[in-house]
Amino acid sequence: MPRNREAVQSSAVSSYRWFRAGDLNAFFALMFDNVANLVILAGILIGVFHFPKEIVLYRMVPGTAIGVLIGDLIYAWMAGQLARKSGRDDVTAMPLGLNAPSVFGMSFAVVGPSYLITHDAMLAWKTGMAVTVLVGVFKVALSFCGNAVRSMVPRAALLGSIGGAGIALIGVLPLLKIFADPIPGLLALSVLLVTLVGKRRLPWGLPGALVSALVGIAAFYLLRWAHFTSPLLARSSAQMAALHLSFPWPSLAFLGGLSTAWAYLPIALPFALSTVVGGIDNTESAAAAGDEYDTRCILLTEGFCTLAAGLCGGVVESTPYIGHPAFKRMGAGAGYAILTGLFIGIGGIVGVLPFFVDWIPASAIAPVLVYIGLEVIAQAFLATPRRHGLAVAISLLPSFAFLISLETNSVLSALGAHADQIPGQVGETLRTVNLLGNGFIIAAILWGAATAELIDRRFRASTLYLLTGAVFCLFGVIHSPTAEGTFVLPWRAESSLPWHLAAAYLVAALTIAVSKFVTSPGAEDVAAV
Repeated sequence: MPRNREAVQSSAVSSYRWFRAGDLNAFFALMFDNVANLVILAGILIGVFHFPKEIVLYRMVPGTAIGVLIGDLIYAWMAGQLARKSGRDDVTAMPLGLNAPSVFGMSFAVVGPSYLITHDAMLAWKTGMAVTVLVGVFKVALSFCGNAVRSMVPRAALLGSIGGAGIALIGVLPLLKIFADPIPGLLALSVLLVTLVGKRRLPWGLPGALVSALVGIAAFYLLRWAHFTSPLLARSSAQMAALHLSFPWPSLAFLGGLSTAWAYLPIALPFALSTVVGGIDNTESAAAAGDEYDTRCILLTEGFCTLAAGLCGGVVESTPYIGHPAFKRMGAGAGYAILTGLFIGIGGIVGVLPFFVDWIPASAIAPVLVYIGLEVIAQAFLATPRRHGLAVAISLLPSFAFLISLETNSVLSALGAHADQIPGQVGETLRTVNLLGNGFIIAAILWGAATAELIDRRFRASTLYLLTGAVFCLFGVIHSPTAEGTFVLPWRAESSLPWHLAAAYLVAALTIAVSKFVTSPGAEDVAAV
């Protein structure tokens, strides 16, 4: 019997088709998703923060692409191993790519602000590298206890916090790109919604993401040729990126930014935590579709390729993508992951990828991210228990505060002003919004978790989350009083805000702790209803 099983498995390996017809459609869908993230990353850093184009396109992009190359090739190899182990020929590789929320988190909250503060592009880049390396180490370590972390924190808090980032950062911000150039932007968005939401099948089975991007790009350049470009678009006379060989070898250059990187970890680590939880969920989703991958190997690969990207100059983490069942329905095997990894990785090295990133208009590719943002926020509500809807809702709020502070601070910076210089009620509002937005992901997790535990009448657990918030306030992990949102030592802070905020969280924690003993059974019954 064992010999027969070995014979079946050996036959499966020899007959496993690494490339099949369905891999083409899956490749375009996964590849354009990754390119969209790189386009937005370059657009934010170059267009918003005026980061030197050469560093973004020829150092950050190739280094970031290395993580995708390594991760997708490992996932393709794992598919072949699973085919040999299971004796099946229909195994589909796990998809991997750049984490969209991290693109906005790293550009708007780490690399961009670091450049504005230091006016040193190389230091800001190395800071981004160092944060990515630390995130990679964190994810590798967490891969051994991913299931424990997932079981400790209520799902409403994890999905709600990342859902808030999804709707604010990868929903609203790309939407601004669409309406800055509305004709190609809304045209591309409508094609995407018709195919992905309306479930309309395109001729020849073309993927909606590919057609949406191509239609938007064609409309953009046709309007430019006709001299009918949007009045809102920023005019640029910069030349297009040229083909340029860039070999992102691993190095210790990140050590130059390590001293400044620690302050940004409260922003970066929650994104990493969410990708680990998402990796567990995606592994379970693949198992439901018939492909039983080892969770630890999936998470280890995710952490390793993020670490590799940081060492090679990248500034965005990689993660397994949602959608394995969809790729399986397309008839994909492992070939689409191989093609995506090679296109993104080698394209970054030989300069093709930077050329595409610079050539593709943001308005044509932003709809893909808007759709992802909508899916993230929808998942936050649909994948959590219905009774925890309020916990999801409250965990969204800090992300909107961060979005408002991000935009207002950009305006003030352009005018050469600062929130501390604005007098009266307006200045107070701006400073409060900044305070609420600093450390928004961790604050969202704490708020959502405390609320979810309170809904379930686990008063002690709810109290512990708020007590944690009190400690975090003291050291600027959340609600940092500094303009940059960095850590502080309460006894060295320029104001007494850390003490006031810690006291506020402590009062809230004591209120919940005491309420268990002062509420009547009747009140509990009403609350439960």
